[in-house]
Amino acid sequence: MTNWYVLGLAGGLAALASGGAYAQQPGPPPEGPLVIGATGLGSFIIPHTPSIRHLAVSHPTGIELNVQRQTNGSAPWHAWYRYPKVGLALTYYDYHNPRLGRSYAAGVYLNKSFWRSRRTELNFRIGTGVGYFPVQFDQASNHKNNIVSSRLNATIQARLEYDVALTEHVGLLLGVGLNHYSNGATTKPNFGINLPTVLVGLNYHQQRPFRPLAQPPEPEPADIGRNFFNISTSVGWKEWSASDHQRYLVNSVTLAAGRRINRKSNLVAGLEGFYDRSLKAQQLSSPPSADPLPDVKKAGAYVGHELLFGRLAFVSHLGVYLYNPYKSNKFYYERLGLKYHLTPRVFGGIDLKVHRGAADVIEWRLGVKL
Repeated sequence: MTNWYVLGLAGGLAALASGGAYAQQPGPPPEGPLVIGATGLGSFIIPHTPSIRHLAVSHPTGIELNVQRQTNGSAPWHAWYRYPKVGLALTYYDYHNPRLGRSYAAGVYLNKSFWRSRRTELNFRIGTGVGYFPVQFDQASNHKNNIVSSRLNATIQARLEYDVALTEHVGLLLGVGLNHYSNGATTKPNFGINLPTVLVGLNYHQQRPFRPLAQPPEPEPADIGRNFFNISTSVGWKEWSASDHQRYLVNSVTLAAGRRINRKSNLVAGLEGFYDRSLKAQQLSSPPSADPLPDVKKAGAYVGHELLFGRLAFVSHLGVYLYNPYKSNKFYYERLGLKYHLTPRVFGGIDLKVHRGAADVIEWRLGVKL
């Protein structure tokens, strides 16, 4: 089974771009103005582990083409976040190293202004998507490439941008950012690539300065201050070593309670159980022992936050293992992801579960809100 399922990482922000509110207005909402850009990229590879220092010797360069839609107040959350932009980016990198080759990525993102005047903007951008690497790890022909072991990889991007007007519609863009590529431990080896980036480019603004729609103030959502309960389950697949190419099923079941505290945020806490079959394969690969093998099932408790954009939420959790007989990892875990309400009761999501900064598994989740 190929790593095509990392495509789901981009789905949530695509839903965000299409609106993301339960109540639909009669007729199509008026669209916000477009911003179209082209940017040059200069980067280096962070040697975040000694195992990849032999690859962190080149200075990748690239180019990005993007288009952004300015939110204009046609949905309530636009004003809550001070009218961010929602964008689509196509990114190309040449790593100037034959072991790494080139990469091609498509991603969606949210671009929020912290400061805006008639001629200038200071923005923070964060997004996700899918990257394609034609050159990857191969035991026979490219065994030194321990960064990329699959052609398809998830990408996460964070960026600080400064846009200053050169003419009525054209702006000079300067910025710094970080691009990350990884397949979430779906195949091994997978140390991933972290690319600090300096960028310079041009933006074409369809409307400048931006003028939001004249909308009446929206009332607060009715569920602020109310509690809720979630029941969900997830599936994922992973390899446990570069020598074993079988992908093992990983399951979880989660019971959670939460409270909406304001327009933008839910606080949550929960209990969950995990069954990672790759750990059983890891045990069986070790020399035989007279002692019984410890249970590979795990149970944990977590606290977390959900940042709300209509139907979509950015999820962040911090958990600790309460039951962990087989000590295959640290006593705590983190989770980052996207959650999307298909209906007011049913939600889906995709999460990246992490142990101390190292990807453990990509989780596909389906649940019910009670």
